[in-house]
Amino acid sequence: MTDVHPEPRWPASLALVVCAVLYVVLPSRLVIGPRWLVPVLIILPLVPLSARRHRHPDESPLVRRATIILIALVSVANVGSMGLLVQHLLNSAVSQGRALIYSAVAIWLTNVIIYGLWFWEIDRGGPHRRAGNSDAWPDLQFPQMENPSLAPADWYPRFTDYLYTSFANGTSFAPADAMPLSTRAKVLFVTESLVSLITIAVVAARAVNILR
Repeated sequence: MTDVHPEPRWPASLALVVCAVLYVVLPSRLVIGPRWLVPVLIILPLVPLSARRHRHPDESPLVRRATIILIALVSVANVGSMGLLVQHLLNSAVSQGRALIYSAVAIWLTNVIIYGLWFWEIDRGGPHRRAGNSDAWPDLQFPQMENPSLAPADWYPRFTDYLYTSFANGTSFAPADAMPLSTRAKVLFVTESLVSLITIAVVAARAVNILR
């Protein structure tokens, strides 16, 4: 494989750090286990993972596995926080509506960021394979791929493209930018939309109703 355009690692690392910060600011009643546990499990592995600035075709498979484990960890923690928030709203006499809105926003933002990471990591086998100009079938079809005249000749999807795709799907509950082609991409789109729908339609709407 020819190393055509190695992808920088820092945008994904920064996104994971933001997820850790959003988790820290959640109320204690919406945190699973000790408040420090999930952020520590996220931050510590990022130090060795960030030793190299770019994702390369020759990187160890352990690097991608560790990255996927980190993304999965944040996903599970965020879904757990969403479940606790819904449970609290449905089963408790809630008076702090404003705090619940802030919590819902943090959970929704984490959801958008984490699925941007999922898309970035699974499309065509991951950024390390895309860096080597992999000929694997794409999991996502961007408009520039269908109409090459809309972009420079050397265009390729970067982390910001995957993050925007996640944002569009999380707000519209349907593909609004890139189209999912593979089964795993479609599963990710569905699960992101489901979490986003519950957070916005159930949690945020209920919190607005109880604002004083």
